[in-house]
Amino acid sequence: MSAQLKYIVDELNKEPFKKNYNLISFDSLQPLQLLQVLNDVFAEVNPQHKIDLREEDPEAMAVRMFNFLRVLKYKPKTEAGSLAPFRQGLVQGEKQVIYPILQWLFERLPDLRKRAYLARFLVRMEIPGDLLADQELFDLNESYAQLIEEFKECHKEAEQLRSSGFSASEIKKDIMHMEEEHGQLKKRIERMQKKVESVRNYEQMLQAARNLRVEREQESSLAQQKLEQKTQLLHADQRFQRMTHQLKDLRAQGIGTTGADLIRRLDEENKVNVYLCQDKLPKEIEGKQKYSRDLQKVANEPAMGHSDLDELNKNIKTLSSEINSLIEKRMVRNDPIDDKLSLFRQQASIIARKKESSAEKLKEAMDECSSTETELQKKRDLLKDSEGAEVLKGDEFKRYVNKLRGKSTVYKKKRQELAELRAEYGVLSRSEEILKSKYDDLSSHLSTLENKQGVSGYHDTQEELEKVSAVKSDLDEQKGKTLDDISDLVVTMNATISEKKSALAPVIKELRPMRQKCQEITEDYEEKKAQYENLAAGLESNLSKLEQEVRGLREEISSEESRYHYLQCMMKVLEVQQKRIEDEMNAYRAQDPAERKKSWREQYTKKIQEQENLGKSLREKQKAVRESHGPNMKQMKMWSDLTKLLECKKNCLLKKAGGESVSAVPAERGTVSEDVLVL
Repeated sequence: MSAQLKYIVDELNKEPFKKNYNLISFDSLQPLQLLQVLNDVFAEVNPQHKIDLREEDPEAMAVRMFNFLRVLKYKPKTEAGSLAPFRQGLVQGEKQVIYPILQWLFERLPDLRKRAYLARFLVRMEIPGDLLADQELFDLNESYAQLIEEFKECHKEAEQLRSSGFSASEIKKDIMHMEEEHGQLKKRIERMQKKVESVRNYEQMLQAARNLRVEREQESSLAQQKLEQKTQLLHADQRFQRMTHQLKDLRAQGIGTTGADLIRRLDEENKVNVYLCQDKLPKEIEGKQKYSRDLQKVANEPAMGHSDLDELNKNIKTLSSEINSLIEKRMVRNDPIDDKLSLFRQQASIIARKKESSAEKLKEAMDECSSTETELQKKRDLLKDSEGAEVLKGDEFKRYVNKLRGKSTVYKKKRQELAELRAEYGVLSRSEEILKSKYDDLSSHLSTLENKQGVSGYHDTQEELEKVSAVKSDLDEQKGKTLDDISDLVVTMNATISEKKSALAPVIKELRPMRQKCQEITEDYEEKKAQYENLAAGLESNLSKLEQEVRGLREEISSEESRYHYLQCMMKVLEVQQKRIEDEMNAYRAQDPAERKKSWREQYTKKIQEQENLGKSLREKQKAVRESHGPNMKQMKMWSDLTKLLECKKNCLLKKAGGESVSAVPAERGTVSEDVLVL
């Protein structure tokens, strides 16, 4: 209880309640205050419950709270399933009833907000069946149910959108960016149109560009279709090859088998399948269903305590002892020597066990076969993805081996040629090394001779000069070519520039006064814009000040109006109370006993006494009725039996009188027949 109270106080001190309670102050709340706290929590779940309980009728308050708890699906913990103590405790504001409700609400506050929101639209109104006979009301009810279903679908879509990760702010930002990009694209298109409009044959070029784009799109789609058809053709070829392989395997398996062998094999498979379908699988299904029923029964059972478990253990022991005793009696009564069918029963049980074990082995083998087939298919798919071909079998494998043998002979020839080339490469590399060594010796000898003659480095410089001259000649040729190209390019560019100048000369002449006019207009526009911005800034500042003043005055007016209405209501309540007090005082002060009235207390006590006396008299009447009920019922039964007897006598007399009316002489008026009963 202390942990529960601490949890409730902590939650009430948080947002959005901020009650600032402690354990002592919260525990010392009056019942009405505690109910007000509960109602505040209800208002947080559903704002419609934001009500001051002092201004609400207690009966209406109780009905409202009960209905709201029913909507929230709160299940109180009551003894023997009776809700009367719970209702009474909630109306009276008992802590034992309200504390669990508060804890339950705080533990599920977000879910309960959602449930209360949905209950406004999904809780259907209860309409009596006799009222639905009206066609208009029936149509309205059907449309109401249809709207509920539409709301469910819309709410599901909204929840899916919320959980999808997209937020409204991000979508708005994306829309703004897209609008900005759209505006930029429009501006670019306008600029491009202005640039292109001066080009000759504008419409024809634009139409040609459109046709080119359409043709390119068609080309890309056709290429995509061609690629898809190639892949489909490849898959079809692979499937055809696979089917041909399977057909060859089946034909190879069918070689040497006769129709009788096939029929025998099919009979065996049929017997196995019949046994599996009619004997094994139904037993397994029945066992699974029984296990499921047992589990369902256990799940539906209420929670058990130690006493229930002890009682179940005792029942199990008693039943096991009874079973053992019955087995012993059966063993004593059934002598195995006299029982001739026991041997056959044993054999049948052994055969059944063997059949079950073989069925289990067959099932395991079938499972293993299916798993190996799936693994084989995976390996084939992996091989197909890696090499693009399947595993070869039969004649194709032989052809593949023959092809490999031919390739191996070619490989051997190429390897022999490669060995010869390597040997020749070794000889050439050795001769190159020898020549390099001789060149080094000759170059060293030449350098010594140059040093002796006083012209050292002559050979190297000569070689470098030869290289430079060769490079210079190549560069001169390239420069000549580039100069020719540049001259041709300059001539063409000058021609095009002159053409463009001649074409643009009238446009430039028209553009010069327009530029001057544009400059004057832009200066005027800048001045007007500055004036407008200054005026707009001043008006906006004045407008914001006025809006703030108006807002403050409106708030003040609303607060004063609410205070005025509150004071008027309080004055009316006080006037009624004052009038009641004056009437009560006049009733006490009146000197004349005829004018003097009794006080409300005396009147109510008198009415209570009258009602108690009336109840006492009614209880006495009830007691008298209960005491005389048995004898009166007995007397009524006797009178009913007597009336039946007299009616029967009367009917018999009438029948007799009707039968003798033809032959008999009617009796005199004063006489009575002997058969007539006289009371």
